[in-house]
Amino acid sequence: MEELDRSRAFARDVKRIVVKVGTAVVTGKGGRLALGRLGALCEQLAELNSDGFEVILVSSGAVGLGRQRLRYRQLVNSSFADLQKPQTELDGKACAGVGQSSLMAYYETMFDQLDVTAAQLLVNDSSFRDKDFRKQLNETVKSMLDLRVIPIFNENDAISTRRAPYQDSSGIFWDNDSLAALLALELKADLLILLSDVEGLYTGPPSDPNSKLIHTFVKEKHQDEITFGDKSRLGRGGMTAKVKAAVNAAYAGIPVIITSGYSAENIDKVLRGLRVGTLFHQDARLWAPITDSNARDMAVAARESSRKLQALSSEDRKKILLDIADALEANETTIKAENELDVAAAQEAGLEESLVARLVMTPGKISSLAASVRKLAEMEDPIGRVLKKTEVADGLVLEKTSSPLGVLLIVFESRPDALVQIASLAIRSGNGLLLKGGKEARRSNAILHKVITDAIPETVGGKLIGLVTSREEIPDLLKLDDVIDLVIPRGSNKLVTQIKNTTKIPVLGHADGICHVYVDKSCDTDMAKRIVSDAKLDYPAACNAMETLLVHKDLEQNAVLNELIFALQSNGVTLYGGPRASAILNIPEARSFNHEYCAKACTVEVVEDVYGAIDHIHRHGSAHTDCIVTEDTEVAELFLRQVDSAAVFHNASTRFSDGFRFGLGAEVGVSTGRIHARGPVGVEGLLTTRWIMRGKGQVVDGDNGIVYTHQDIPIQA
Repeated sequence: MEELDRSRAFARDVKRIVVKVGTAVVTGKGGRLALGRLGALCEQLAELNSDGFEVILVSSGAVGLGRQRLRYRQLVNSSFADLQKPQTELDGKACAGVGQSSLMAYYETMFDQLDVTAAQLLVNDSSFRDKDFRKQLNETVKSMLDLRVIPIFNENDAISTRRAPYQDSSGIFWDNDSLAALLALELKADLLILLSDVEGLYTGPPSDPNSKLIHTFVKEKHQDEITFGDKSRLGRGGMTAKVKAAVNAAYAGIPVIITSGYSAENIDKVLRGLRVGTLFHQDARLWAPITDSNARDMAVAARESSRKLQALSSEDRKKILLDIADALEANETTIKAENELDVAAAQEAGLEESLVARLVMTPGKISSLAASVRKLAEMEDPIGRVLKKTEVADGLVLEKTSSPLGVLLIVFESRPDALVQIASLAIRSGNGLLLKGGKEARRSNAILHKVITDAIPETVGGKLIGLVTSREEIPDLLKLDDVIDLVIPRGSNKLVTQIKNTTKIPVLGHADGICHVYVDKSCDTDMAKRIVSDAKLDYPAACNAMETLLVHKDLEQNAVLNELIFALQSNGVTLYGGPRASAILNIPEARSFNHEYCAKACTVEVVEDVYGAIDHIHRHGSAHTDCIVTEDTEVAELFLRQVDSAAVFHNASTRFSDGFRFGLGAEVGVSTGRIHARGPVGVEGLLTTRWIMRGKGQVVDGDNGIVYTHQDIPIQA
């Protein structure tokens, strides 16, 4: 989806628009009019006109269209002998005169069909040297706009004193791009849109898969990176003129967008503040960094900063977390404003309700996050703890100590609050961190990252936590197994699987959160209803929410099954059944038991007994969190021992499967793997170990002259 762009908020205040359409958009193959594209353009402009916008059109295409028509006429009027002779190049000015009348005839026909009046205004460069001309131009255009007329400008190439159209770059303006920029300034437009045959300005030829679209042009950054003319990396001469015109207009105070005239409704998207094309603005340097860090630079910088962090005292590391908590609360209004923009964009784009729910930072969320950061700060310092102490030989002592992993790469979707949890855990565990959030939470992630890194002292540096803003950087990061030590993907099954298949770096995480609640025949009915309702309704989009309810077959007979179903349905939960439950309850049959709804919906199935429940969980679960509700302790212990999941509960909601609720302070994610860490991963899951040995000059020397004692030494608190 196109993203709402905070830097394009100016679009809300736009009234007068200059739209320039290039030859490549106006004409198609062979120089003929591209009727479909022009029709779509006219419809957009007519709609803007009816919505009260003042629209001014600058249209190229006359020379190309005239050349096509004259070549056809030349062919018709030529004998066979004439066609054998070398064909002379047609006069550009004659082409311009013929093509202009055809072009204007089409615009008039099309706008008439849309109940809009258009007017042709042909100008020459020399006219703008006359102050009276410029004054009259303003008055005429104002009168037309007041009457809802769309003025259509073009250079009068047919009688221009230039040597040839498009070959003479002298004068006040030198082509229709610079004419559009000049008119935008002269007529005090609020916005200039230059329509091209590509999406905008690229870092290289648009056809090159390695080229990237530049969303915001920063003169100080990009003017030296892109070479135009014969050596242009863009490979499109027309873009040279557009960029020059855009820079001139933008730095004179007129925002400019270069975008594709091929895409339907691009003008409307620009006016809605969506991130399309390339933006030129006099304040662009304030919105985009002037220098880029490549993937390796970011990872190396994070590692260097992490070593500085580890060198601090425990109290100093604790203070960083407390400062972050204070900064979050101090910037709550700004954070919520950015989050609301993300939510609005997601809703407008029609994202699934579950994704929008994960995106929303609900009232009190900032305070809750700050509280979790403070709790983490108050926990015992995890770095450098002695886990085991051994006397290897007399006077030779070995210690096994806790140590940071190094640099973490966390890729997560939707939930911006995850950024705060992950960053605070990384700081507490002494790790460097690279974060890549979902584009739907771009603004929320950006402001949270800024608030957090601004609170990190210069002695450590804000590069401790890097924010990756482009999806294209992820493949490069996943190759850096020499500088990134662990990848933790938090998101869809597709995301986790894709990352696991494309990197040598160890990956920690879970693909799905298919959590089960099994209600046994010996349950307490009221307790069962509370747990089932909480597991599904407390936060339906969470990975620890119940997705499948398993019920003992005997509960159908004593109406407990119906009470459980009523408790869910009365709270708006949509139910799907397995083969047995759908027949008993008359509900739609689930397409699959292996489905994570992340919404107010779940699957229900009836099983024979606890063994049936365990078998179902092993076949269809994701080894995340599963729960049994029963008063039979023997059955409960059987379930707890045999269910092979990261977290298994007795008489407690699956929603407790969370790092904060476990007392870990926060969690970086939930691991359903079996190596390194399992379940909610807090600080300890982000640590490894190393060995510290203290001796008195001992040497191995073939193990001669040394007596190994290997005695455990008590660890003092």
